[in-house]
Amino acid sequence: MSRSLKIRSDCLNQVKLALGRNGFSSQRALAEDAGFSLATVSNFLNGKPVDYITFEELCQRLGLDWKEVYTLDAVATAQIVGGAVPTDNRDDNSADAISYVDLDPDPLPRYPNGAVPIGSPFYLERVPFEAQIDREIRKPGALVRIKAPREMGKTSLLLRTLAAANRLGYQTVHLNIEQTDAAILSDLERFLRWICANAAIQLHLEPRLDEYWDEDLGSKISCTAYFRNYLLPEISTPLIFALDEVNQIFEHPQVAKDFLPLLRSWFEEAKIYPLWQKLRLIVVHSTEIYVPLQLNQSPFNVGLPIQLNTFDRAAVQELARRYGLDWEHGVQTEQLMDLVGGHPMLVNIALYHLSRGDLTLTQLLETAPTATGIYSYHLQTHRVVLAAHPELAVALDAVLSAAEPIALESILAYKLNSLGLIERSGDTVIPGCQLYQRAFTA
Repeated sequence: MSRSLKIRSDCLNQVKLALGRNGFSSQRALAEDAGFSLATVSNFLNGKPVDYITFEELCQRLGLDWKEVYTLDAVATAQIVGGAVPTDNRDDNSADAISYVDLDPDPLPRYPNGAVPIGSPFYLERVPFEAQIDREIRKPGALVRIKAPREMGKTSLLLRTLAAANRLGYQTVHLNIEQTDAAILSDLERFLRWICANAAIQLHLEPRLDEYWDEDLGSKISCTAYFRNYLLPEISTPLIFALDEVNQIFEHPQVAKDFLPLLRSWFEEAKIYPLWQKLRLIVVHSTEIYVPLQLNQSPFNVGLPIQLNTFDRAAVQELARRYGLDWEHGVQTEQLMDLVGGHPMLVNIALYHLSRGDLTLTQLLETAPTATGIYSYHLQTHRVVLAAHPELAVALDAVLSAAEPIALESILAYKLNSLGLIERSGDTVIPGCQLYQRAFTA
């Protein structure tokens, strides 16, 4: 089963009018902008079933709320198992593709933990970044850099980028460096072999590492040869190669000094050799790089930079609406933002509990920094990290105790910022939000 939603018959005129209202001169113009085939867009606009993600994305581009114009395809619904629908426009050879999305017209919110699932109504589109990344990954040899502190939505954005790439027919490889064993991450050769083996497995290829590895040439040349002579020739479409939590490599400076220039060299190779133009790199990290690299060796000063920020007032209010809360006057929004700023994870946790009626906003604000508050686990996680790194605890205490922004040693500032505990403003830093001020100075 490949298709699941279609426009209700009574909404067809509304949807077709939205085409011109949003600047699309024709169905073809919408198809080219969204990266779908003309046939798919035609089916959508004429009330024929299309897959869930395609339906949602086309509605977004037309300024429509998909929940107000959809109906389930009866044939598709009969084949739904456990509320999950396989999406179409997938390449059978693309590994780790996002193959299922939630299909629940009125889903109850899940406890916010990690990336927001594909298809969730509680995901807020990161404007204008999603459109920028979508355009960039279509370019031969592209490189995209996504940076933000932890729990700011980097992986949620990356998952949607990979889903969009799958719809374009691209191959995707997604490696989370945080999942790498420390023993592997501290050894360049083992780390590069780990990358190559995982890439092959996700592309449904035999690893065959020893056939392309040459000790006399060294691990960097061997890794490059593996991509150039094996992986890239084996696929017929562009390859989105996404590395998440790259900041984990910064903790191993000797490996970082070799690996990061290797990524930059692949980006440069695409300017010369057509084969390397298949490779589209996405690098996701939580901090600025604090490993010294020459400018012409760094992958962090080329490509498209994306800096994710906190939610603004309008975004928090919209998310509250999606959780079913009546915050139209904005007073509650301001109170919550005074506590946690627009920190995506902290905002979602608050709205989750408030939507369930677990407590009132007044109770939440009073108990938030305590051991019985809704953020107790989040705060305890930070306390464990600070206990393991006393230098960070001392630096954070200095920031929280200061009456005005202060300067910190750069590596300490980078690490505290990656945790989201502080915000950087030029050469100075301030507390990340009032919650941390109250929790860690009590």
